[in-house]
Amino acid sequence: MALPVLTPASQMSKVILPVTGTASNVTATAVPYGIYLNNTDFISGAVDQVAYTYKMLGGDVLDIELTQENVYSAYELSVLEYSYAINNHQAVNVLSDFLGATTGTFDHDGNLKAGPLSSSLSGTHVALKFPQFTFEYARRVSVGLAQEAGFGDNVTMYSASFNLTGGVQTYDLQNTVSASQAGALWDGMVQNKRINIYRVYYESPPTMWRFYGYSAGGGLDVYGNLNTYGMYADDSQFEVVPVWQNKLQGQAYETNLYTRGSHYAYEIRNNKITIYPAPCTTSPTPSKMWFLFDIPSIPWTQDADRTDGVEGINNMSTLPFANIPYQNINSMGKQWIRKYALSLAKEMLGQIRGKFGSIPIPGNDVTLNSADLLGQAKEEQAALKEELKTLLEQLTYSAMVASDAEMADNATKIQVNVPMGVYIG
Repeated sequence: MALPVLTPASQMSKVILPVTGTASNVTATAVPYGIYLNNTDFISGAVDQVAYTYKMLGGDVLDIELTQENVYSAYELSVLEYSYAINNHQAVNVLSDFLGATTGTFDHDGNLKAGPLSSSLSGTHVALKFPQFTFEYARRVSVGLAQEAGFGDNVTMYSASFNLTGGVQTYDLQNTVSASQAGALWDGMVQNKRINIYRVYYESPPTMWRFYGYSAGGGLDVYGNLNTYGMYADDSQFEVVPVWQNKLQGQAYETNLYTRGSHYAYEIRNNKITIYPAPCTTSPTPSKMWFLFDIPSIPWTQDADRTDGVEGINNMSTLPFANIPYQNINSMGKQWIRKYALSLAKEMLGQIRGKFGSIPIPGNDVTLNSADLLGQAKEEQAALKEELKTLLEQLTYSAMVASDAEMADNATKIQVNVPMGVYIG
């Protein structure tokens, strides 16, 4: 019995993939999103993908029940999958430096819409930029820590005072601020919010400070080298000291005033201050005490007079990363796209052939390989994704720094064993 001749020309299937694609058929009806239709290189790549798919799936031997539009669709989806992986990789690289920066708005295709970033990023794409390393997240954390230490400038500090009463040790600072907010800088801002107290102090006449805390003759009231000024003759020599030494002297003087020269200690619990010892009326007592405080704000709000990035990028989903332009994908990326598009086409073919168990031919029938195609397609897609993921993990900025450091260490070890040359004149 003669074997049947199998050829695409048999026209056993109503739909058969042609040998090659046609550029005029790469239209909005042929691809799901049409994101790259304005790029002639993408259209050329999609047309070539038809010939690639035809050859790799054996179109010379047996009919391939796919349309060229199916291949165009698989090609576009493959480009988008590659863009997704690369953008995720770059997000890992740059997110900590982009936090607080301007974000954008996107259309349903993932492209930037008209807005503050549309003109500045059009054609350049921030996802393709090598960023300045600003360590923005670490900076934001350090600002919060500095604020707690009294050195931050991102929170407005206020001052208020309360009168001391003889025999009364405990005073409610929260009530003091709330009662005096009419006309104050914090008017209407406190309400029932808890305030943060940073410093408590009192002021006395300067003569008292000099008497109790100036420590005349003890070194804190002189300049220079702290021990010779005021005791010199005509032939004396003067020592020039650096500015930082004078700064340390000033800090020592302030510490002396507010620690050794102070007659009171205090303890704050729940914004209620207790003064030790208790103020009395039989000895000199400050009439009032002052305190510095701030009013906690909601973490996601910012002051009206400044922009500090609260409304900017806060996580990966707000990074202004649009779809990577097709022309910016190099040869390695395009080869990955071809392979992934082929696996998608193979999956489509498996789905189509799965609707029929076999196709009758004269004198026999042909059993279709739907299950094989679907299994191979899934395995290939998973392998391609894993390959790309593994490669990108090795190429993060932090991984490259570690690799460079290891290379430098190894180079140093090699050079240790290189004998030193002897110079001969």
